[in-house]
Amino acid sequence: MRLLSIGKTATELGVAASTLRRRHRRGLLPPSCRTIGGHRRYQRDTVQPLAGTEAAATGKTICYARVSSHDQAEQLKTQAARLEKHCADAGIPDIEVITDLGSGLNYRKKGLQQLLGDILRGRVARLVLVTKDRLLRFGSELLFRICEFLHVEVAVLNAVPDLSREPQLTEELVEILTVFSSRLYGSRSRKNPRALAV
Repeated sequence: MRLLSIGKTATELGVAASTLRRRHRRGLLPPSCRTIGGHRRYQRDTVQPLAGTEAAATGKTICYARVSSHDQAEQLKTQAARLEKHCADAGIPDIEVITDLGSGLNYRKKGLQQLLGDILRGRVARLVLVTKDRLLRFGSELLFRICEFLHVEVAVLNAVPDLSREPQLTEELVEILTVFSSRLYGSRSRKNPRALAV
């Protein structure tokens, strides 16, 4: 009897290891046994018949690039070019590039709305990003969860951001302050003409 680790089992089935753990919690595809260290082991004979049965999304590959401000327009072009090159080098067909200019806290960006709509309509097979925070500054895990549920593959070129944690946190705080101050002063600017009219 040949036993496989969770990683090798996931590879055989063409799914993520997290998918196997989730199935196990639901009582589906339990491991044959566990090691002394508590690691799951699967029997190859029970796994092989299931190989290739996982439903996969069909559709296009979307490369999503985003920057926060207009003065980063060149960075946006660089991001998009890098994503396209990655897909070309990997031989991935049917590529669409979506770019957004706006805060990572803004959920109403045109490109993000288009991306989410296409994913929910089953038109996307793969989403490619440079880093996770290019999608959203906060809340990206929810969208990744939707992708996992709909069998949309997510590829992040830089799994570990280039910035260390301290500059990253500073950037996030500045972005939060910018968004909320612009909303506050935008709200006040609409009230001022009304107050003057009275």
